[in-house]
Amino acid sequence: MELEPDPAAAFRLDGRVALVTGASSGLGVRFARVLAAAGARLVICARRAEPLRALAADLGAEAVVADLAGSAGREAVVAAVAERHGRLDVLVNNAGTHDEGPLESQPLPEIERVLTLNLLAPIDCCRLAAPLLFAAAADAPGGASVVNVASIYGVVASTGPMTAYNTSKGGLIAFTRQLAAQWGRRGVRVNALAPGYFPTEMTGFFGDDTVRRAIERRTLLRRLPEPHELDGALLFLASSASGYVTGQVLLVDGGWTVT
Repeated sequence: MELEPDPAAAFRLDGRVALVTGASSGLGVRFARVLAAAGARLVICARRAEPLRALAADLGAEAVVADLAGSAGREAVVAAVAERHGRLDVLVNNAGTHDEGPLESQPLPEIERVLTLNLLAPIDCCRLAAPLLFAAAADAPGGASVVNVASIYGVVASTGPMTAYNTSKGGLIAFTRQLAAQWGRRGVRVNALAPGYFPTEMTGFFGDDTVRRAIERRTLLRRLPEPHELDGALLFLASSASGYVTGQVLLVDGGWTVT
């Protein structure tokens, strides 16, 4: 068996259409930049218009301002991709939020809000985008790819109070496996990317020394991650480099979930 002339070329996304949701802040911004740098024709979506449009202008991407917590927002972003491109090679379901406080103290609307954005929205985006993904899979090397952004807390429990968040990420992983089983024959790969603690708004950018030290002690590598340490995992799952990988959960957690 001969080696490809340039193995790194499998990680390129030149000419492929990619959609990143939740791209106005946090990991979504990084994901958008990485896919654009790999050559993707990028569409980004979020509800915060100003930062989203600034990022789109910087990357030469298309911005769709929409709130994915509502069905109208989900329909709008998929319709925009259909109108402008007629296909979708890579869907990164990244939009999400979190909850706080013990379950017994939480109002039901807060729980519903988290479950809707973190779990129902990715399911519905996949449902709506199915024809576009199938169209891309028909002629793209490695097929089309869905990357659901989960969390280590979809795999293990936390001692913190984010009941709805953790439950939604566990459900997202189950959905990933189920959809992979359904869509494998259609050439659409469905995988989950499960980060550990990365510097984002949600983690407070590690501004709390106590939190930072606790993460370092709990992580096998005994250090905090750098933002770029998710880049390779994202590109692997999004590109034809993972052309024979589906239904999997790629944990990027410094060994957090090993013990």
